[in-house]
Amino acid sequence: MKSPFLISLKEFMQARHYARKTIKVYLYWTVQFIHYHNNQHPQKLTSTHVEDFLTHLVVNLKCASATQSLALNALVFLYRDFLEQPLDIDLRFRRSTKSRKLPVVLTPPEVVSLFSAIPPHTLLPYQLMYGSGLRLMETVRLRIKDIDFDYGALRIWQSKGGKNRVVTLAKELYPALQQQISLVRIIHQQDLNTQFYSGVSLPNQLALKYPDAPKSFEWQFLFPAQRLSQYGFMQGWYRHHVHETSLQKMVRKAASKTAIGKPLSCHTLRHSFATHLLESGSDIRTVQEQLGHSDVKTTQIYTHVIDRGASGVKSPLSHLML
Repeated sequence: MKSPFLISLKEFMQARHYARKTIKVYLYWTVQFIHYHNNQHPQKLTSTHVEDFLTHLVVNLKCASATQSLALNALVFLYRDFLEQPLDIDLRFRRSTKSRKLPVVLTPPEVVSLFSAIPPHTLLPYQLMYGSGLRLMETVRLRIKDIDFDYGALRIWQSKGGKNRVVTLAKELYPALQQQISLVRIIHQQDLNTQFYSGVSLPNQLALKYPDAPKSFEWQFLFPAQRLSQYGFMQGWYRHHVHETSLQKMVRKAASKTAIGKPLSCHTLRHSFATHLLESGSDIRTVQEQLGHSDVKTTQIYTHVIDRGASGVKSPLSHLML
């Protein structure tokens, strides 16, 4: 990234502790917006240019509504927060009517098949994604202090949309979790004996409020990276969490060894968690809280998965085959 404008925008978001993925997405849509308008500086562009770009995404690129909303959020932030030139409140653009895809869901036997194809020593994070309905980034960001063995719960902090929540924790995972914690304790002790070790990164300004916390055991990541690394603007070397791409690669590799025949990702385990909870009789509000959805309409997509299958509508062919 050589553009001084984009570098400044990135640093602006980093200083306000925006998530790495949010920064990446906002920068992407800012670049696309600038390219669409022949590389003109955003300060020279107006709300009309934003409307034109958002319409272009739907008419020419056939983007779904979620994609168009991401682009809109990025440009609203760019003009309101960074350039301090807020866009018009009543933007007029063609809104996407492209429906959201139904999520891919595994059956319980397929979950077992997938887990059997994952090496046992790397299985725990995937069991947490399915057993607690975690997103991929929520899983890799888990810290020792977030595990509550007494109440069988995980505490998820500052997740998507900046929300916190408490989710269920399967007691069957206690032994594996305790073993993983023991491993982290060994790594942590080795790090403490390293002269240039600075601890772990802490969200917001907690490192200033609790200066001893970065090196305290309870703040260590449950799934630490193999090596120390530098982090953002901070000086020193830190023990970050395992990179999410390594988990994504592992689940794709495992899926290729099975006969499941469905497009799988880490998020498929979260979809399966929600669907299986509903199938077992959990009410939709409970599932909504477990997933951390702000709107129950987002959770209702899993009822569509159930209702459109054999459990919801009986095929007329079934009557003929009796």
